[in-house]
Amino acid sequence: MRVAFDTNVLAYAEGLGDAARVTRAVELVASIDPSAVVLPAQTLGELATVLVRKAARSVSDARDAVLGWADSFCVADSTWPAFQSALDLRAREHVSFWDALILSVAAENRCRWLVSEDLHAGLTWRGVTVVDPFSGSLPFE
Repeated sequence: MRVAFDTNVLAYAEGLGDAARVTRAVELVASIDPSAVVLPAQTLGELATVLVRKAARSVSDARDAVLGWADSFCVADSTWPAFQSALDLRAREHVSFWDALILSVAAENRCRWLVSEDLHAGLTWRGVTVVDPFSGSLPFE
């Protein structure tokens, strides 16, 4: 079983947000075998932006955080087929293109779950189901 994390999970694990979400994200990340985790590169780009704009971290500190995540988990690049899939998903489900790209990259990398509070929980695309980590237990816990 492979799991992808959306940007919001990483941001909470970096300490952004309310205490309950931060605690939940940290515990979740720590509980999953690192070899089962995929980070779409898009999530790391978004995380760098969030850390600088919302958390007021320096660009250097944001860079270090992103590289730390990349050192810990498999990073999956966005491919042209993933872009094409994201265009179709956006048209079908009316989600943002960038969220659709994250889900498409997760599918391309044979993930079973995308952990996100931003997408519609229960949405399934090419075998990947979105689960909200803050609305109860997850199917793989």
